[in-house]
Amino acid sequence: MSAPAASPAPTGLDWPLMNNNITRADLDTVIEFLRQENPILTQSKNVRAFEEEWSRWLGVKYSVFVNSGASANLVTMAALREIAGLGEVIVPTLTWVSDIASVLQNGFTPVFTDINPRTLCMDVEQILAKITPRTKAVFLTHVLGYNGLTQRLLDELQARGIPLIEDVCESHGATFRGRKVGSFGLVSNFSYYYAHHMSTIEGGMICTNDARWYETVRMFRSHGMVREVTSPEIREEYRTNHPDLNPDFIFAFPAYNVRSTEINAVIGRSQLPRLDANNAIRTRNLTAFLAGLDPAKYRTDFELAGSSNYAFTLVLKHPDPGLRVQVENMLRREKVEFRRGTAGGGNQLRQPYARKLIGDREFENYPQVDHVHFYGYYIGNYPDLDATKIERLCALLNALG
Repeated sequence: MSAPAASPAPTGLDWPLMNNNITRADLDTVIEFLRQENPILTQSKNVRAFEEEWSRWLGVKYSVFVNSGASANLVTMAALREIAGLGEVIVPTLTWVSDIASVLQNGFTPVFTDINPRTLCMDVEQILAKITPRTKAVFLTHVLGYNGLTQRLLDELQARGIPLIEDVCESHGATFRGRKVGSFGLVSNFSYYYAHHMSTIEGGMICTNDARWYETVRMFRSHGMVREVTSPEIREEYRTNHPDLNPDFIFAFPAYNVRSTEINAVIGRSQLPRLDANNAIRTRNLTAFLAGLDPAKYRTDFELAGSSNYAFTLVLKHPDPGLRVQVENMLRREKVEFRRGTAGGGNQLRQPYARKLIGDREFENYPQVDHVHFYGYYIGNYPDLDATKIERLCALLNALG
């Protein structure tokens, strides 16, 4: 009998968006957890331990684990509505859809800003110009691992009494002046989706230093139940004010069930110890990628201070439809997976939901994000990415045009 034919070798660079983000060691940790007698699989002690370990890593007092980054956004906006009341929330045009969706779903009016092309994050001067007496918060996304904070923004928001909410779903470990982003705002949100810096399969975290916010978010995570709070004083207040109710079933808010599981938390606890080392490799990869690009054709002047790169940012320096076609054809030919528009598919104001609710031509007022929408891409970056592939890709890109 003849030997089976060998599988054909992959052609091109064979470069997916993410690779090996949940390791054999992570899976073995889950298997070991499941071997115990009668393991609790719903939210329990591993969820609490993961929350505590994440809080220490980030440098905040409190963290609340939920089932996705989108749920973190939703619960955060629900808590803002409960604590601050309705009004306007200043949001990015370049972000994942759930940021803006959560604002709309909770009855807030989104107010948009263009981006800083060197960080892809919100333009600080536009944020400050758009604050009004109706502003309830600034909801800032740290895009693709770049830091979106400036001292001017932090100082002005503090002086005006405007809360900062940070979306750090794509930027685990990014820093501003030596301190992790996500620890500056009143609240911050993280995602542990498979493609992100670390993964719990699906999962998200809400982080804060504010005890009232912490307790409110805990209730919103689990049906609005008062028994979810850690404060005996809050529980007693509700019991006293509602003597006709079973204390185990007092629902403070018409909330959600966005709890995660012990299995997700076990994976998160397994991954967290290697997060910093992996981030250092990601940063090294990004530096090599940008250094290898032709600055006459592509943007290479991104602000790298504090970056914790999630995916390589490839942005054409000038609007050039011909070069765009060449770039996309080459990436497909070389089997390099990419996403045009970078974070969230580009200018959110071009999306059907936004054109219906915000205005059919509103996107025209944001030229910087519109350039990225048509001429920007992201490409996978992960710790076991072969450095020679980075060199080869840069050479292929530089040969175009």
